[in-house]
Amino acid sequence: MKPWESFRFCPRCGAAAATAERVIPFRCAACEFTLFFNPVVGVAGIIRRPDGAILLLRRAKDPAKGKFGVPGGFVDFGESAEDGLRREAREEVGLRLEAVEFFLSHPNSYTYRDVTYGVVDFYFTARIAPDQSAQALDEVESFVWLQPAGISPDDLAFPSLRHAIQRYRERPAPAL
Repeated sequence: MKPWESFRFCPRCGAAAATAERVIPFRCAACEFTLFFNPVVGVAGIIRRPDGAILLLRRAKDPAKGKFGVPGGFVDFGESAEDGLRREAREEVGLRLEAVEFFLSHPNSYTYRDVTYGVVDFYFTARIAPDQSAQALDEVESFVWLQPAGISPDDLAFPSLRHAIQRYRERPAPAL
């Protein structure tokens, strides 16, 4: 189900939707309330070690339980994408990030409790601050450090991550 498919009544005045077809944006004929269904913003970090290996997290929960992801999640209100990634890295693996740089964006979808949300994933590259080590925390079953060439696309949780890893492999090696 897409989010707009849930609106049979206006959330402001309670009037029944004027049509069975769900359109974007939702517009109430009774009170003129308008609600857009824009994608949410997701962030993800391709975190590298000096030897070139990147951090992959085995997901402990659905969607894609058991598949690999990278540190990331949804951006909170009032938070920049970079700060959202820094927060997610602390929450998921206890790491402070340095040299956070935008890499690419890619459309994605995320299903939660039978609702499929449109997402724009912002991928960043980063490295960890010195003298730190990762630990599996929030929603992380385990983690591994792998060379990008050794990562199978079939093991990755999301289409946008498969795209990002492929593009990461194609770029020149970053300076550390």
